[in-house]
Amino acid sequence: MPVAGIEPSTIHDNFDEMRGGATRRHEALDILAPRGTPVVAADDGAVKKLFTSVPGGLTVYEFDPDQRYCYYYAHLDAYAPGLHEGQLLHRGELVGYVGTTGNAPKDAPHLHFAVIHLDPDKRWWTGTPINPYPLLHKAP
Repeated sequence: MPVAGIEPSTIHDNFDEMRGGATRRHEALDILAPRGTPVVAADDGAVKKLFTSVPGGLTVYEFDPDQRYCYYYAHLDAYAPGLHEGQLLHRGELVGYVGTTGNAPKDAPHLHFAVIHLDPDKRWWTGTPINPYPLLHKAP
């Protein structure tokens, strides 16, 4: 679970919900939590990119050790102190804090969490989205 203290049984599967005026699928999970709740690495891996975007706000892209999957953490209020591109992360290590940056509603702090199966060129923007809900529901 990428948000500390959240039980898998409390999350809602909103992966297939329509967004953007019903023009695109969400292709991620929004995990609601109080602002400032720690966001932790879902898996071992490396920070590939730290980025600020209009839709995602403060974001982190983490690649798993085999570089087959990308974990995307968005709407963060802040990064973990000292977090940097290339940094190796272990599952459960602090990535940042739940927030409402980007286009997130200011009264609904959450982590926008996506898992992408990377294409051979390692481009997350052309990879295949994977619904993390079943994976998180089986997480210990």
